[in-house]
Amino acid sequence: MVVAALAVDAVVHIRLAPGYQLAAPDGIGEGNLFYLESAAAIVAALYVLIRGSRPAFWLALIVLAAGLAAVLLYNYVDVPAIGPIPAMYDPLWFPEKSISAIAQGLGVVFAIAGLVRLRR
Repeated sequence: MVVAALAVDAVVHIRLAPGYQLAAPDGIGEGNLFYLESAAAIVAALYVLIRGSRPAFWLALIVLAAGLAAVLLYNYVDVPAIGPIPAMYDPLWFPEKSISAIAQGLGVVFAIAGLVRLRR
């Protein structure tokens, strides 16, 4: 389930990235940050799939929780640009964003469950 959540996270961000990068075609831009999120999700998914170890589940938890925190923060708070990181306020919940947030939230729960299961 953790791998599935990470896969949904990666696919949604890869699909949305080009449209978001249009605002900063030569800069860091939100699109490039989406590609970084996708890459992190893919690496974490492969790590969980191949190893299934506590460090793998920790990485998955960090990637999923960070993504969920970012989408919630930038949905409800108008954070200004911070250095090279663009302002990414987006108060609308459209289907892809909702699917990604739900997958990230469920993934966090399943990653914690994986950590608890491996603790025994």
